[in-house]
Amino acid sequence: MKVLAVADSDSYLKWAACLLRDLPAGCESELVVVRTPITPSPAQIHAAVAGSAADPPVLSARALRRAAERFRPDVVLVACTGPVVDVLTADVLTGLRPRPVFVSGLPGISVPATEKAWLFRSGCDLFVLHSGREVEEFSEIGARLGGGGQIGLARLPFLRGDAEIAATGPRDRVVFATQAKVPKRREERERVLLALAELAGRRPDLDVVVKLRALDTERQTHNERYHYQRLWQSLAEEGRVRAEAVRFAVGPMHEHLAHAVGFVTVSSTAALEAIAQKVPLLVLSDFGVGAEMINLVFEDSGLLGTLDDLSAGRFLHPDDAWCKVNYFHPGGESDWVSRMVSLVGKARSGRLAPAMSLLEGPEYATARRRARMRVEVPPNMLRVGYRAKRRMRRYLKGFGRL
Repeated sequence: MKVLAVADSDSYLKWAACLLRDLPAGCESELVVVRTPITPSPAQIHAAVAGSAADPPVLSARALRRAAERFRPDVVLVACTGPVVDVLTADVLTGLRPRPVFVSGLPGISVPATEKAWLFRSGCDLFVLHSGREVEEFSEIGARLGGGGQIGLARLPFLRGDAEIAATGPRDRVVFATQAKVPKRREERERVLLALAELAGRRPDLDVVVKLRALDTERQTHNERYHYQRLWQSLAEEGRVRAEAVRFAVGPMHEHLAHAVGFVTVSSTAALEAIAQKVPLLVLSDFGVGAEMINLVFEDSGLLGTLDDLSAGRFLHPDDAWCKVNYFHPGGESDWVSRMVSLVGKARSGRLAPAMSLLEGPEYATARRRARMRVEVPPNMLRVGYRAKRRMRRYLKGFGRL
C-alpha cells in the first residue's frame, strides 16, 4: 500500500510525520509540503520530522499533482488546514488514477467539534480523530449535516512511547507551551510572563523555559499577534522582569519534557504529551474555560489551575477517568488503519463511491472555491505576490484555518 502525505503548516506536518510512522509494515510512504502563505520554514520542517531520513520537499500545487501521478498512491493523507483540504481533494488531486482513498483529520485537540471542520473535510473518505469524545461529537455533526465519509479513531501518534523517553540530565525545567490564538489580549500574555518571572525569582534552581511554536519571524498554522518573546523583551526594557530570568526555546517538545519537573499552558496539545511523560502540569484557567479559549476539553481533568499556582510552582496530575475518555483510550480501540485498509480494497475493486463534499451544494457559491484556488493553492502557484497575500489574509479571517 502506497501512502502520499501532504501537509501545509507546522502542526499538520508534525501530525502527518508521526501518523506515517504508525502505518502497517510493508507500506511505502512519501511526505511533502504544499506551498502556501503559511508554509513552515526550513527549521520548522526539520523539527517537525525529527528522526526522519530527510526533510520533505516543498512543492507548488502543480508539482504536487505531478508527484502524485508519478507515485500513484493508494492513499492520500491530506494533513492540511480545512480550505486547503477542500482545494486538494476537489481540484488539485481530483481524477487521479488509480483512484486514491482521501484521508484527513485534525492534528490535536478537537473538542468541541465544529461544523466548519466537518464541512471542509466532507470530501474525504476517512476523517481521523483521536478520542472517543471527538468521534461521538463529530458523528453527531455528520449525521445532522450529511456528507463526508467514515470516521476513524487513532491515538494521537506523538503520545505513543513518549512516556518511555528518559532524560539525559537532571529534571530541573519548567516548560510553558505557547498557543498562537489564546489568550488574545496583550495584557493577558504579559500576566503569564510575569508569573513565570516570579517563579524564576522564587526558584533559582529551576530552568524556566518558554517553548515557542515558532520564532517571531516564522509562520504558524495560526497568526500570533503578540509574540511572547517580543513581549518579554518589552517587559525587560521597562524593568519589569530580569531579561535572563526566562529562557526562550524551540525544538521538539518531548526533548523539553524529558527534563521537566512541571509543565504549563493556556491551551496546547502539548499538555497531552506532558501527561504521557508523567510530568505534573497546569492548564491555566485565569482567562476562562470554554470553546473560545480552546481548553473546554480540560474541564473535570483535575488539571485546571491559576497563575498563582504557577508562580508558586504548584503542578497537578490528571484524573484517570478523564484520561480514558480523552486521548488515552486503549490501543485496541483505534480503528483508523483497519478502516483505511478496507477503503483501499474497495477503491482497488472500483466499489468505493466518492465522499459527498457538502461544499458542492448550491448554498456554497462557486466563487468561494475559485477564491481558494486563486489564493491558497492555485495550480500554477510558483510564488505568492503581495496582493495574493492580502487576499489570503482576508479569506482566512473570514473562514478560519481549522
